[in-house]
This record gives sequence, C-alpha cells and structure tokens, in this order.
Amino acid sequence: MPRTAHIERNTAETQIELSLNLDGTGASTLSTGVGFFDHMLTHIAKHGLFDLNVSCKGDTHIDAHHTVEDVGICFGKALAQALGDKKGIRRFGDCTLPMDDTLATAAVDLSGRPYLVWRADVPLETLGTFSSQLAEEFWRAASSAGAFNLHVLLHHGRNTHHIVEAIFKACARALRAATEPDPRAAGVPSTKGVL
Repeated sequence: MPRTAHIERNTAETQIELSLNLDGTGASTLSTGVGFFDHMLTHIAKHGLFDLNVSCKGDTHIDAHHTVEDVGICFGKALAQALGDKKGIRRFGDCTLPMDDTLATAAVDLSGRPYLVWRADVPLETLGTFSSQLAEEFWRAASSAGAFNLHVLLHHGRNTHHIVEAIFKACARALRAATEPDPRAAGVPSTKGVL
C-alpha cells in the first residue's frame, strides 16, 4: 500500500495544497512565499526521505505566522493520513544532530496523542521574513494535527540560522526513523493493539 497523503486547506488566511509520500527519495517542490521556511521544508523532505510538495498562498503581507502554522497543520494531517493504521512501523524515532556551533535533539513517538515539549531557547531573530519563534509554532501545529509526541531539546548553539535548521533536520531524521517499516513487526506497535 502506498503511504501517501494529499491535504487541501482553505481559510480566509491561507490556501494550502500539500502532498506527502513517506517512502520517497527526499524530493520536494515548495512554494509558501516565505523563503527561509521553504528552506526548512526542504530539510524535512531531504532528511526524512519524504517526497513533499507544498503550495501555499497566505497573508504574508501581515507576517508569516498563519502560513507557517497552517502548513504545520497540513503536514501533521498528511503524516497521520499516510501512516494509516500504523501497522508495521517502528513508532519511535530520535536524532541528535550537530550543526557547527549547534547541537539539537528531537525524539518522536507516533502514539496517536499530541504533545510537544520544546526545550529550545531560540534567539529572537528574523531570518528573511521568518521569525525564529515560528519554528516552535510549526512543530506545535504538526504534532497536534498529526497526533504525535515530539520532544525538542537544544543543547547549545549561538547562530539562530543554525539552531532552527538543526532542529528541523533532527525532527526530520526522528520522523524518518519512526515512520520506517520494521521488518520484525507485523502489527501495530502497541500493547493496546491500536495507535
């Protein structure tokens, strides 16, 4: 069965079309109107080995907040849709990722329960038109809409670009590990029998 999803979301603030293939090659086509955010989404695709296509027309004349948050909602929904009943997946994934001055850890549980723990003191800075605080908003929206636990820990870092990029790469790697098929597991990876 292909593990793919297609999500459309239209509001007064954003019009989004997003497609996701969990068993892709890391290919992406991205157009959100927020350059740095497109750069971060590229890392989700590349390091998650997901094929990810995102088209978003948002109210970026106000700021990037609605665009980033709503794409996060769509990404989370697509992840849940593509995973289906979650039979045969690893469920858990983590990654500690160095990037120059920065070290970040992300840990994921595809539990069916949304929860975000964000222990990352990201310096407030605007990267292009992307406020660094929007990194947390994206992952909060994704974990909530996708119903998964995500813990993000920034061990250290000085450069804001490196910090945000390391977090996105670590999250992508953790999701890749959690969504991968486990050749030794046939059913749902839970004693409850459902996730």
